[in-house]
Amino acid sequence: MAAAAAAARRLLSSRLQTTTTRLLHARSSTGDFGGFIHPAAVVHPDAVIGQGVLIGPFCTVGPSARIGDACQLHGGSHVMGDTELGEGCVVQTGAILGADIPGQTIIGENNVIGHYAVVGVKCQDLKYKTLINPGCPSAPCQNSTKMREGGLEEEEEEEEEGKDQGGEVDITGGSGVDLMNLFSVPHQLQQGRWKREAAMVDPGKGKGKGERKREEAGKSKLLTGEECFLHIGRNNEIREYCSIHRSSKSCDCTVIGDNNLIMGSCHVAHDCKIGSNNIFANNTLFAGHVVVEDNTHTAGAVVVHQFCHIGSYSFLGGGSVVAQDVPRYTMVSGDRAELRGLNLEGLRRNGISDQEVRSLRKAYQKVFMSSITNESSFEDRLAELEQEIELLESPAVSRMLESIRMSFDQGRRGICKFRSWSSS
Repeated sequence: MAAAAAAARRLLSSRLQTTTTRLLHARSSTGDFGGFIHPAAVVHPDAVIGQGVLIGPFCTVGPSARIGDACQLHGGSHVMGDTELGEGCVVQTGAILGADIPGQTIIGENNVIGHYAVVGVKCQDLKYKTLINPGCPSAPCQNSTKMREGGLEEEEEEEEEGKDQGGEVDITGGSGVDLMNLFSVPHQLQQGRWKREAAMVDPGKGKGKGERKREEAGKSKLLTGEECFLHIGRNNEIREYCSIHRSSKSCDCTVIGDNNLIMGSCHVAHDCKIGSNNIFANNTLFAGHVVVEDNTHTAGAVVVHQFCHIGSYSFLGGGSVVAQDVPRYTMVSGDRAELRGLNLEGLRRNGISDQEVRSLRKAYQKVFMSSITNESSFEDRLAELEQEIELLESPAVSRMLESIRMSFDQGRRGICKFRSWSSS
């Protein structure tokens, strides 16, 4: 039995390899594709596939997906919903990109999505609701059955009536929300705030009533709930089992910049704003609406509370629970995380000059390392630093001071706690 099974596997493998080779040569000979789609992959005919794309076995690509040139979809990966994948991306086995919900997932060029990562799916914010149009049947098969039972004569009469009268048709499904004219233009970053522009069109123009009603019934179950968005930049490596969620509302967007390394099992929740050149070690978890600037580094098993801001060039120690803002250039650790000094190693690695580091040291000592005998308040020490003209000539000191000040604006969480130090 074992020998027969082994022979059967060898025969199946040989035939599959022959079929694969023939298909690849056939695609390449046309000169209009140059890639390869495995026979066991399911690619919707409406999907847009670029040049030189390799799609492995058991992949699925949805009707609204757009795959850029030279992308690789390893076996068992999936691209769903309105998802755009830039050139040169690699999607490894088991990864899922996008979801069949309103909104859009945009992934830039040369990104690597690791094994079984989930990117661009619905958020876990309970305020986000997936609504079902009350005028829509409970299942598509019931809709088609009703159309068959109702007959075609009535539908044809409705179409003729629509053509003759040329009147407007209610495409809200009785809900008051236009299900057809949904936002189709991606977010654009303008003056530091994410805004969107609606592309309003009338897809029912020139069609009869019956045809438009059938289109509405077929699409209304797919186009329900509030739109949500994710935008990822270029050259990011998102490792295995990571989860990155779309925004929780249509006026916002989850954003990840360029050149980030997001190690295994990290989580980026809804509406987070992640900058560029960051390194997040395994099991780093960002709650909703967290802002992470550039060139930050987290050790493993870090948890960041919602609405916190993590400043540039900062370091979060392993196992930290960060419940307040982390100023730029600093290092925190602990549960709840406390300031532990400047991130000197990070500053050195990122090419910050020795002069800038000396200025940052002086500024940090003035604000955070006052002696026990010094009775001045934290606000007084900040004001004193603002009078130090020589220190403020350092761009790094100015940026650190700005970061601290902004953390006490309305709606912000303040900075992490720090300890007073004795001069003795």
